[in-house]
Amino acid sequence: MLRKIKNYFTHEDAVLRDNRWIFASMLVGAIGSLIASLVLSIEAVDLAANPDAVLACSINLVFNCATVGLHPSAHLFGFPNSFLGLIAEPVVITVAIAGLAGIRFPRAFMFVAQICYTLGLVFAFYLFATSYFVIGALCPWCLLVTATTTFVWFAITRFNIRENNLYLPKTVQKTLHQWIEKSYDKMVLFAVVTTLFAAIIIKYGPYLY
Repeated sequence: MLRKIKNYFTHEDAVLRDNRWIFASMLVGAIGSLIASLVLSIEAVDLAANPDAVLACSINLVFNCATVGLHPSAHLFGFPNSFLGLIAEPVVITVAIAGLAGIRFPRAFMFVAQICYTLGLVFAFYLFATSYFVIGALCPWCLLVTATTTFVWFAITRFNIRENNLYLPKTVQKTLHQWIEKSYDKMVLFAVVTTLFAAIIIKYGPYLY
């Protein structure tokens, strides 16, 4: 069994091998986001019933899910933001599993998926910025959603650029394709994650202990 899994992810075809790692990354990230969304949804219901409820992820004054969950930004559309994760992440999980099974999706489908997940990434970073600069508190589960959303976005973007699913001008497509061939996208991902981590450490480092 382990040998089959190893052979699956070490296929001699570089593109096929990369695709499998991409969809595996999407699957792991989406599952992480789904779990976080489920926990946050349960906590949102608890807070709605009792604003003074003590949540398991309320570690201290800064790393506090309740503080973030009670802020208006936690329910921008009239319901907890985490409900969106319960809707979107199962779709990503389905796409990831289908991709691992070798199913090829229509170009237009992947283009729409790219747009939707880009909006999700923007939304995740907006919520992070609101917590960081406005609320002055961070939700551990929300941080997990931000991290996994970032990883999934880079994975699906890498796939769509290589498969030419984004309807880009030829010159732009060629440049971006060369970027991912040289794994520059992975360098950008590392830079983004490092910047987020450094920002948290610089501002809230003392509260981690």
